Amino acid sequence: MPTPSFSRAKWSIAALFCFLGFQYGTWVSRLPALKTRLDLGAGEVGLLLMACGAGAAAAFPLVAVLMRRLGSRTLSLASALALIVVLAALSVVPNYPLALLAVCADGVAVGCLNVAMNAQGAALESSYDRTAMSQLHATFSAGLLTAALLTSGVTSLTQSVPVHFTVAGAVLLLLPVCARRGLLPDAPAPTETATTAAESRGRRRWSLPSGLTLLMGAAMTFGTITEGAMNDWSTLYLKDSVKASSTVAPLGIAVVSATMLLARACADRWRDRWGDGPVVRAGSALAAVGLGLALLAGGVPATLLGFACVGLGAAAITPCVYVAAAERGSDALSLVAAMGTTGLLAGPALIGFVATAGGLTLGMAVVAASALAVTVTATWIPWNLRRTPERETLRTAPDHKDVTTLR
Repeated sequence: MPTPSFSRAKWSIAALFCFLGFQYGTWVSRLPALKTRLDLGAGEVGLLLMACGAGAAAAFPLVAVLMRRLGSRTLSLASALALIVVLAALSVVPNYPLALLAVCADGVAVGCLNVAMNAQGAALESSYDRTAMSQLHATFSAGLLTAALLTSGVTSLTQSVPVHFTVAGAVLLLLPVCARRGLLPDAPAPTETATTAAESRGRRRWSLPSGLTLLMGAAMTFGTITEGAMNDWSTLYLKDSVKASSTVAPLGIAVVSATMLLARACADRWRDRWGDGPVVRAGSALAAVGLGLALLAGGVPATLLGFACVGLGAAAITPCVYVAAAERGSDALSLVAAMGTTGLLAGPALIGFVATAGGLTLGMAVVAASALAVTVTATWIPWNLRRTPERETLRTAPDHKDVTTLR
């Protein structure tokens, strides 16, 4: 398979990130319709969302095996097709147990695609010595926005979920089809004798993750707790604790999302100039200090400014940690991704428990502490240094094609 140019590979991998955001945004946007059709209560809807996160987190052992056997290119395309099938199933599920099963399967496929597409993104940076991961993550947010716009447009014409999901499925199918030829090829697996194969299987079965991998996983977990909790609790904090009006309160999530999207569009330039480690440490410190000061000051302007600090500061955390984990192999990447999913799943619930015990302001203080924990853990991670003269020469060369792909 011919090696694609940097720009073609970048846009093809970006299509996978956009695909995941679009698929997730599509079915989540129709939760009210699914709730009505299946006659669900609020608790059952919450369990439905938990099933998706649990499926993604529990997929770690399967993802690690599939990454070794299939490689990131094949796994990303297969999991994308699986997500289209799951979306079609969600449009017609007749009862709640089958809906739970479909959403859990969605989580497993999301876990597979999440690892595979981030492996492709890390291989892109490694192959061409050019940063791109933050921009790739920005296209995930663009996919969410596009799904919301499509939902609004379709529902203005018809309330039919099958019709909506059929249109969305057609759009989704185009993305992997267009991306297929531009994805990076996977390196062939080395030939093993029977003895070395048995030894390799034994090491894989009994080996534990290294301390460095767990440290990266901790940074990812704290980062996703920060990001996920802001998405779920910012509006409620503005309304209940800051006493913002019902018109102003939704601006919390808008500010976080807009500043995060803007920062991810620019973060690769920051990584080129200062390196991944300084960007993560400075960004997480900005998120922690900005949010902490906003909680102390109170008031709508200070709170929105603090939320903007979180969006700007947390934007580059997960892209940089994904790159660092991918450099240690697919198993490390799979574990770090699973820990990040756990943070997204457990973070909002943790804030809820803290808020119940001591108030939502204390709960948001936990979010600031989580961002500060990223700063601490990031000091111990050996980040990739990007500004050596040799790397800079390669990075600026057009479409450098020394492809070192990742299985």
